[in-house]
Amino acid sequence: MDVCRRGLYNLIVSVPNDVFAALQRHWGYREFRPLQEKIVRSLLDRHDTCVVMPTGGGKSLCYQLPAALSKETAVVISPLIALMQDQVAQLSQMGIPAAFLNSSIDEREQSRIIQGAQSGKYRLLYLSPERLVRDHTIEWLKTSPVSFFVIDEAHCISEWGHDFRPEYRQLKNLRSKFPEIPIAAFTASATRHVRHDIVDQLRLRNAHKYIASFNRPNLRYIVRETNSRMQGELLLRALRRHEGASVIVYSPTIKRVGETVAFLSEQGIAAIPYHGKMDAASRQANQARWTNGEARVLVGTIAFGLGINKADVRAVIHLSLPKSIEQYYQEAGRAGRDGLPADCILLWQKRDTALLAHFIGEIGDPDERDRAWQRYHTIRAFVDAKSCRHLEVCKYFGEIPKWKSCNACDACGCETDWLDKAARAKRKDEKAPRKRRDHAELANDEAATVLANCLREWRKLEADRQGLPAFVIFPDSTLRNICAARPESMSALLRVSGIGEEKAARYGERILEIVRNLQPPAAGSTAPRMLTEPERETMRLLDAGHTIEEIAEIRGRKVQTISATIAELIEAGRVSFREEWVDTEKRKLIAEQCAKLGMDRLKPLKDALPDNITYDQIRLIAAECRRRQIQKDREDTSLAQGASA
Repeated sequence: MDVCRRGLYNLIVSVPNDVFAALQRHWGYREFRPLQEKIVRSLLDRHDTCVVMPTGGGKSLCYQLPAALSKETAVVISPLIALMQDQVAQLSQMGIPAAFLNSSIDEREQSRIIQGAQSGKYRLLYLSPERLVRDHTIEWLKTSPVSFFVIDEAHCISEWGHDFRPEYRQLKNLRSKFPEIPIAAFTASATRHVRHDIVDQLRLRNAHKYIASFNRPNLRYIVRETNSRMQGELLLRALRRHEGASVIVYSPTIKRVGETVAFLSEQGIAAIPYHGKMDAASRQANQARWTNGEARVLVGTIAFGLGINKADVRAVIHLSLPKSIEQYYQEAGRAGRDGLPADCILLWQKRDTALLAHFIGEIGDPDERDRAWQRYHTIRAFVDAKSCRHLEVCKYFGEIPKWKSCNACDACGCETDWLDKAARAKRKDEKAPRKRRDHAELANDEAATVLANCLREWRKLEADRQGLPAFVIFPDSTLRNICAARPESMSALLRVSGIGEEKAARYGERILEIVRNLQPPAAGSTAPRMLTEPERETMRLLDAGHTIEEIAEIRGRKVQTISATIAELIEAGRVSFREEWVDTEKRKLIAEQCAKLGMDRLKPLKDALPDNITYDQIRLIAAECRRRQIQKDREDTSLAQGASA
């Protein structure tokens, strides 16, 4: 590219305030996270850059923002098709032109995208490492306006890394093919040795290096050596502690994935599998169900995880010893990306060592086999250590914190008695005094819950309409911010963190309509009780269009249990009765008997009705009749009060 054009490019992106304007306009944020601004400015100043930033630290924004400010195209090298698709969808939602090229696109569409890249249509273009090194790709990229290259998952280029991929080694040719174009390497986990290897392999020149802290203080590390019998019990306790929340369970083999899913199902916990031998469509469907919250527990092998964009994972549970600290740190780090507390639970057995030894023995290259043994001994030392887990992780990656105790791991004495059955039973028997909450607090919490449910329902419908994952429309963190702010105008909405100008233009009026329609309870009225997590989950699945039978299967409960929950929600006015649940003739018969015999006991009603009418049907109609009676009583009371006044 000629000097004049490069000079114009530098003028366009060198205005200091542009980065904050773009941050607000596209992402809806007013400030950067630690290191983000420095990384953005390094790329805008055309420096080679090496960034190590833990999962959830905001790596993507560091290269997407300078790309958005450029008049050229940043080429992002990513190994994952799903990640490419999700990031392009998110960028498009924010008004940033982006595209990807991979095997899922037909040749005609690929040609159109290549022509668009050559004409400077996109700010970001995502490619796989295999595609980038093709001669044809190099040829058309040389005729395209490229601002800089981004190597995502850069640790894959190092043989010392835990996830070495030979195809990444060919990326070192970028420097000779495009000598004037800056290269930026990004990874979530790399030791000092791997970081040096990344710089050497990519031939980075005077690279600006940014190493974020490896400490994730919101994560609680819990490591337990166990046996096959106790492991299942501890897994159940962990999942029940996080009931209603999203959880990842990592199993060491495909066989164990199936066994774990079956075991959880027997215990009434619905879980879905994910592993490499499933067909692509099934894997994608299960990942989508988990990401969108339709299934809360996903049991997978290490094939699951890279590129996952779900911030509200409350626990990651490992059922075997990982092969390295890097692998454990990366997988466990998928918990708590929203900054809220989350558990990282490692339940390992002595037999895991034999499985790892078997895998290491199958490595043909002797040098790689030696490195695998080194990683094995390091992870064994980690699980056997009695010192702070967070400190050990940081030290492994070359960071020496000043603190000695985190109060957020089992070694530092953080609360883990919920894993101990006796302690849990003792705590249950204790009658601790609870602070009484007044009507205003309860009403406010209830209103926030209703608003959150309405926003999630709208987001799911909007995502389905566009064929996108729900988090692409808005992540849960942004919905929480909306609930906290309750904006009543477009200007107020734009002040909500996570709402940029493009998304406000797309969705603002609908969001404001939802907020305005949420009427607070009248003064002096009785605040409705708080919903339980199972009730919230049932309502969400109903809103998503699932039948009662499907909800029972998803939640791992009996149909009778789900029907009883829905009946309570109907009576409370939280769920509207749906005609497809009970046909017209049966509804009429049940309602008639409710009027004659009352609605408090189901057995007399069942005895008085035909045999083909079930208890579940009676329960639902009786609840609807009770709701109508409650409404009538309220109206009569209101009329009487009005007359006396």
